[in-house]
Amino acid sequence: MSRTTALRRAALTASAALSAFALTTLPAAATATPAQIATSKTNGVGYLKSLQAADGSYAGSGLSNEWAFSALAAAGTAAVDVTPGGDTSKNARTVYRNLLASGGWPSSSPVVTDYERAALNAYAAGVDPARVSASRNLIADIYRYWQTAEPGYFGPSANFNGTVFAALALNGARTTAGQVRVPGALRDAIVTRLRANQHNDGGWNFGKAEGSPTQLAAPSDIDMTGAAMAALCTSGVPNTDTDIVQAKAFLKGKLIASSGAFNAMFGVNTDSNGWAVSGLNACGVNPQTGDFLTTMGKTPVDFLIAQQFNPGGGFKYLPSDTGPSAYASIDGLRAVAGGGFTATPPVPVTAGAPQWVGQTSLTSGTATTLALTVDDGTGGALKVCSVALTPTGATTTLGAVLDAATGAATPAGCVTSVAPASGTGAVTSVNGTANSGSLTWKVSVDGSAFTTATRGTAVGVGDTIAVRRGA
Repeated sequence: MSRTTALRRAALTASAALSAFALTTLPAAATATPAQIATSKTNGVGYLKSLQAADGSYAGSGLSNEWAFSALAAAGTAAVDVTPGGDTSKNARTVYRNLLASGGWPSSSPVVTDYERAALNAYAAGVDPARVSASRNLIADIYRYWQTAEPGYFGPSANFNGTVFAALALNGARTTAGQVRVPGALRDAIVTRLRANQHNDGGWNFGKAEGSPTQLAAPSDIDMTGAAMAALCTSGVPNTDTDIVQAKAFLKGKLIASSGAFNAMFGVNTDSNGWAVSGLNACGVNPQTGDFLTTMGKTPVDFLIAQQFNPGGGFKYLPSDTGPSAYASIDGLRAVAGGGFTATPPVPVTAGAPQWVGQTSLTSGTATTLALTVDDGTGGALKVCSVALTPTGATTTLGAVLDAATGAATPAGCVTSVAPASGTGAVTSVNGTANSGSLTWKVSVDGSAFTTATRGTAVGVGDTIAVRRGA
């Protein structure tokens, strides 16, 4: 395996990926026509279907092809419709959900990107990431890696990609109703870190640059620039924002006029082009017009389609390769299809198969986790944690969650005290900060409007809970 391929595959395994803005109508100036893109999607989906194992799986131990779900969804194919030999009992969605729900997944030494990758691909497969099972909540799993000493980072800050993909997963893997489930205060904290790590040349890299003039002055990476752009836009930053404009300028400066490829750090390749195009897609920037239509009439989408074997449908990694690569085929198809790093799952064609699946209730006696943020409204550090508790019924209460958080939260210190300590009435104080006049404790569940927080507020399986003190 070449150094370039090894680095790419390592990044794909360790990183996670987001919400896509499909480019459904291409202007006349685009050089890859809608018909060419449609053919590329059809053939690409055919190739990705060939990657399914006989047991229905895409993901397994070690390096795997689970990113295929993000590409399939972007191309309009539901994971539940992908079956080995027509055996619907082994459809890709069910097999993947069962894997994520298993006690042995992901490993004995997990990292935050394991859960981010899973959240993005579960969402694309039509599995609610917060409700994989009674005990598996991928949103809460990600919350566990919040860095209390460096708010806004997820996982060790040196591995900046963990924070980028946290933004992609937490904002891109929405509720089944399409609502961003995490509160604005959390999005803002992550966006601050994303901005602080933008290099002087307008791009980003996989490692932390914030606070280091040397790293900020170092050359950026095409791949990570695409991912970081997508992370910002998925977090609500408009594509007219100065940081997005600078990122576009960086990518434009790496565009090769004769092919439409980006001159990536380790050379021209499909994966780098795919990540860059997915970043543009996620920001609503058409990669076939304006800055990305070269003086020789080529675009990044042209390059990707030129990398595809037809009718086989696979994409080669390097222009000189003579056969397809699974990873290049996933990245290439997702980008050509107009996707970011995840996509809303299509409505299945399999009779009786729902668009979404997920656990519908807590299971009494089965330990679970819930994602919790606490904002005291004083300008202090936001508290973010995963709360472990064992419910006694199909639902629990906000009071029970806050009580559990005092001793069973990761990271610790999310909740140190709550008043009142019992009953079902209004919450009057959290972490020593009490209601005062119009400033009272309120709660939001799965991105809903904030309302008065009471100990008796019902909390269900997989609910993402935000409590804050404010008017």
